[in-house]
Amino acid sequence: MVDSAGKGFRREKGVEILLALAASVSVLVTIGIVVSLFSETAGFFKEVSVKEFFTGTKWTPLFSPAHYGIAPLVAGTMLVTVIAMIVAAPLGLASAIYLSEYAPDGVRRLIKPVLEILAGIPTIVYGYFALTFVTPIIRAVFPQTNVFNALSAGIVMGIMLIPMISSLSEDAMTAVPNSLREAAYALGATKLEVSYKVVIPAAVSGIVASFILAFSRAIGETMIVTLAAGSTPKLTFNPLDSIQTMTAFIVQVMLGDAPFGSIEYKSVYAVASVLFVVTLSLNLIGTWIVRRYKEVY
Repeated sequence: MVDSAGKGFRREKGVEILLALAASVSVLVTIGIVVSLFSETAGFFKEVSVKEFFTGTKWTPLFSPAHYGIAPLVAGTMLVTVIAMIVAAPLGLASAIYLSEYAPDGVRRLIKPVLEILAGIPTIVYGYFALTFVTPIIRAVFPQTNVFNALSAGIVMGIMLIPMISSLSEDAMTAVPNSLREAAYALGATKLEVSYKVVIPAAVSGIVASFILAFSRAIGETMIVTLAAGSTPKLTFNPLDSIQTMTAFIVQVMLGDAPFGSIEYKSVYAVASVLFVVTLSLNLIGTWIVRRYKEVY
């Protein structure tokens, strides 16, 4: 009996150690990413001033004379992201309200798999869809539109984000107790009033968190903007112009446009560090909002 108990204890201890090692993998990978990013970024800033990087308005590291102002890349990224959120936020929230409050079980079982299919489409397919289908429609309406433009990329990226916002928002709404709905109906509220006066306020932390996570996802999107938005780092807020995002620049350089170890190569790490800090900040804000405004029933 003693030997059996000792073997059981050792087996449990071994499993605990294996699980701890598995949990530590993500931590170690994160540390490795941070170290590799910021070590190369430090080398970049030995040759380029921080002031020029954050305040400059021209980004031409692959041409002579070289300019290293990241503002055009940030502006292009934010322009596409804002367009995407204008498309995704209302449509995603509306579909979540419908699935949570209006849809019969049969309709819900039909729509949910469709949304999951939409979420599973490779982003390169979305990119070609933007370039070959959405862009010609935009150019038919606005003839001055460039073949590569921010509007097409933003619209299609918004379509891609709809399942994320819809799924997370619906989960937050479904978690609202039915007793709150029933109390509102007892007071004479309509289904629409219950939706936007009771359910949405009660689920606001999850809804806002879904918006922030979608925003963060849009900032880090690569293939759609690479194929549809162009590769022109231009400080503009005209959605019909060709622009370049931070991720698209990283792809451009990593395809071999810059020799290894050069300042042009290191500029990729500087851009990636900015991207990392922005997305990390958004995720932390989303986590704080969920904890701060979460309703416990």
